[in-house]
Amino acid sequence: MPNDLADVRFLTVAEVADMMRVSKMTVYRMVHSGELPAIRFGRSFRVPETAVAEVLGRPASGLQENGQAL
Repeated sequence: MPNDLADVRFLTVAEVADMMRVSKMTVYRMVHSGELPAIRFGRSFRVPETAVAEVLGRPASGLQENGQAL
């Protein structure tokens, strides 16, 4: 089975916030908007590590180089 959950490493919201250097509230907003996939575990969320790596690998929107948008 290619999507075996035993092979997936899940991170807490606090761990994701630390990795992304943002607040926990920002991570919660990303989860609720669907920008960052997560699963509900009791009253908390767990985010697959691969999803965080994918988000961090995306080019940032609105970056400018020499006054022009990239």
